[in-house]
Amino acid sequence: MYKGIYIAVSGAVLSESQLAMMTQNLANSNTAGFKKDGMSFQQYLLPEEAAGPGPDGRAMTSLSECKTDFSNGVMMKTVNPLDIALEGTGFIALEDNRYTRRGDLKRNADGFLTSFAGTKVLGSKGPIKLPNGKIDINEKGQISVNNEIVDTIKIVDFKKTNLLVKAGDSLFMTNENAVAANANVRQGYVESSNVEPLKEMVKMLEALRDFETYQKAIQMFDEATSEVTTDMGRL
Repeated sequence: MYKGIYIAVSGAVLSESQLAMMTQNLANSNTAGFKKDGMSFQQYLLPEEAAGPGPDGRAMTSLSECKTDFSNGVMMKTVNPLDIALEGTGFIALEDNRYTRRGDLKRNADGFLTSFAGTKVLGSKGPIKLPNGKIDINEKGQISVNNEIVDTIKIVDFKKTNLLVKAGDSLFMTNENAVAANANVRQGYVESSNVEPLKEMVKMLEALRDFETYQKAIQMFDEATSEVTTDMGRL
């Protein structure tokens, strides 16, 4: 009985974690460049203490891995010449060891090209500073202002994207060495989130049903334990 309630509790805790993750995904379904998260699970058999170290056939569930899905979102056309989207794999390199796929860039008061959050965008010479004028960005990320080349946006990739850690607001951090990216830059576009709201909502409803089932099982085990305890007290 006790093992049964442990199994139910483990399932309820993981379902709750799933719901929190899916809520976060849905909340960012309209955030440019956002990459959704997913979970994978593993099961292991519980040992039967009375019979020795062998398994007793009942499975306990535990979290195996949380992974970010780096698949591309849909490219959306805009009218902003500082908006860029990456066609292919790769990330825009920013100051402070940060990287992003979110390309709604800005020009700050000092003339520096920055991310949506204000972090400076890196070029071949360091942070990119833009003079006033007409801005053109070609497919290699080369920036020209009034037909004069200013710099090239640093676009990088990583052999092990699973080691990238989310740093909030569609930003990532890693200590891995960057490699050349296989991506073309599209000026006047931004990449949408790769969250598919309808699919995410279906998964969320399934996780909610699982959570409610585990809750009922926990309640059942708790009531059964109370009855056994009461009956033993009467003997």
